[in-house]
Amino acid sequence: MKQWLCLGGAIITEVSATLALKAALEAPVWYVLVVFGYVTAFFLLSVCLRLGMTISVAYGAWGAGGVTATALLSASIFDEPLTWLMGCGMALILAGVITVEVGSQKAHARQEREQA
Repeated sequence: MKQWLCLGGAIITEVSATLALKAALEAPVWYVLVVFGYVTAFFLLSVCLRLGMTISVAYGAWGAGGVTATALLSASIFDEPLTWLMGCGMALILAGVITVEVGSQKAHARQEREQA
C-alpha cells in the first residue's frame, strides 16, 4: 500500500511541476515549483522501487498517470485542446499499464510457486 501512495505522490508532484513549467513561461517564479516538483517526483519514484515495486509497473503507471492528468488539467487550466482521439490514446495507455501490472503479478506468483 505504501508503494502506491508514494507512486500517487510522484504522479501528483510530476504533473504539478509540468503544469508549473507552462506557467513559468509567463511568470518565472513558477520555476521554483518546477524544480521542487521534479526532484520530489523522482525521490518518491525511487521510494516506490525501494519498497519493492517493479520498475515496469512504477514507471508505466507514473508515465500513464502523468500523461493523462497533464492532458486533462492543461485542457482546463490552459485551454489546450482535448479531442476524442486523445481520450482514446489515454485509455490505451492506461489499459497498457494495467496489462503490465497484471502480468507482473502473475510473474511474481509463478516465481514464488517455483521457489516453494
